[in-house]
Amino acid sequence: MNVPTRMKAIAIREPGGPDVLVPVEIDCPAPGEGQVLIKVSAAGINRPDVLQRQGGYPPPPGAPTTPGLEVAGEIVALGQGTQHYKRGDKVCALVPGGGYAEYCVAAEANCLPLPAGLSLLEAAGLPETYFTVWTNVFERGALTAGETFLVHGGTSGIGSTAIMLAKAFGATVIATAGSDEKCEACRAFGADHAINYRMQDFVAVMKEMKLSANLILDMVGGDYVERNLKVAAMHGRIVQIAFQQGSRVTADLMPIMLKRLTFTGSTLRPRSVAEKADIAQALRAKVWPLLAAGRCKPMIHATFPLVDAAKAHALMESSTHTGKIILTVGS
Repeated sequence: MNVPTRMKAIAIREPGGPDVLVPVEIDCPAPGEGQVLIKVSAAGINRPDVLQRQGGYPPPPGAPTTPGLEVAGEIVALGQGTQHYKRGDKVCALVPGGGYAEYCVAAEANCLPLPAGLSLLEAAGLPETYFTVWTNVFERGALTAGETFLVHGGTSGIGSTAIMLAKAFGATVIATAGSDEKCEACRAFGADHAINYRMQDFVAVMKEMKLSANLILDMVGGDYVERNLKVAAMHGRIVQIAFQQGSRVTADLMPIMLKRLTFTGSTLRPRSVAEKADIAQALRAKVWPLLAAGRCKPMIHATFPLVDAAKAHALMESSTHTGKIILTVGS
């Protein structure tokens, strides 16, 4: 396949609302050492993209300024030193940026093969969420079979993935969500209990059910920090991956001492290619077979053509979606 010199992409005109995302024509990238060039079929929308658009999450040094952290498509060119994939292979990839475009460069080590039975559209919803969930829930959070797992935002891309994988690995799952309909969706994903946080206090509900969490995955922050400490079990772990309600909080931290808790967190985008490669290898060995067997899958809420990236961001900011929002780029 001949790779064009120019391509369509989405640029951030200036920091601001969804309308600052504009279609542009830019130079097509070329793969460097250890990289591949992917003809993008679909790209996932993620909260870090929104933060970047607003001016609060700049791309790491050397990354494209074009937003987009996950893509799926066909490899059309290989850089020096690549050895695991060939032209024509269908893959999905975690990228540090550049996903909202017709072509995207990815580190070969951060690519994964298209899982059996999944389309490229579905695969575009895998990398950012599955890399994030695996490293935070199973590596940093050390979730094991028989434990109780609490995840906030259960119908987000991260939340739905966390529910399905936690259940697949034998945990009891509690999810919070913002409506009765979303709670029902959490149960459909596999959650044992779902709590409508707009109608109920999850601390009070868990106390009434005599449940405490061995592991909590939180992307809310704010007053959830102190509330998470209250529902954590002895020797529990809390993993923070975002602060949608703010990272500056006032909280009673005494439960950390009394319950011997671990409070940790992480980001994914700034990690090295090698660190992300380790996560990719774990996913291929332990999660890709689950995808192939249909035991978990990306939940796609809506798709938009690339030129409508602004509409996709507006939907994400409305928080009315259940699952992933995907941009369709090419055939």
